[in-house]
Amino acid sequence: MSQSIDALLSAADRALRTIWGNPQAATPSPATGMPAMEDMLSPAERQEAGALMRVNHVGEVCAQALYAAQAVTTADPVLRGQLLQAAQEETDHLRWTRDRLDRLGARPSLLNPLWYAGAFGLGLVAGRLGDAWSLGFVRETERQVEAHLDGHMSRLPAGDAASRAVVARMKADEAAHADWARQAGGRDLPAPIPSLMRAAARVMTTVAHRI
Repeated sequence: MSQSIDALLSAADRALRTIWGNPQAATPSPATGMPAMEDMLSPAERQEAGALMRVNHVGEVCAQALYAAQAVTTADPVLRGQLLQAAQEETDHLRWTRDRLDRLGARPSLLNPLWYAGAFGLGLVAGRLGDAWSLGFVRETERQVEAHLDGHMSRLPAGDAASRAVVARMKADEAAHADWARQAGGRDLPAPIPSLMRAAARVMTTVAHRI
């Protein structure tokens, strides 16, 4: 019981820090030390780069929610620790993308509380289905995020080397998380679910690109 209460308190704290706090990265941003090139971008390039990094920041908000929810639902203390460790690694991404938003003069999504709540709910559902399905959900999510980031690499302005470096590192980290979930026993999700996940992601990315 005490472990469940601790997990819930940890989840609540993570939500507050993710949405309204100032999370700190444990690993320096891949953009650290790179020359500031934002002012050399055209207004249209800067706006597009900011919108894409806003979408990526939303993705990291959702990642915090998913991992926190799945950590709450698992009864396996080892897996709970691994999920929270993955969330901490995603905190680096959260900080890196927020830094890029600031440098590009863009703002985070106004709907971040909604994105967090929705992702937390999905994480609870996945976790309640059992650890194998929960890990399968992690694996599929990370695979789709990896593909999404790959698409952003082709859309980011060539002159925004800092954002491109951040996205490239995030892509590698998401692939590593997907591999971990598979090795930890994640099951392949039934055919309709990945398609529904992609459809929901398209809605989220379309809205977050603007709001």
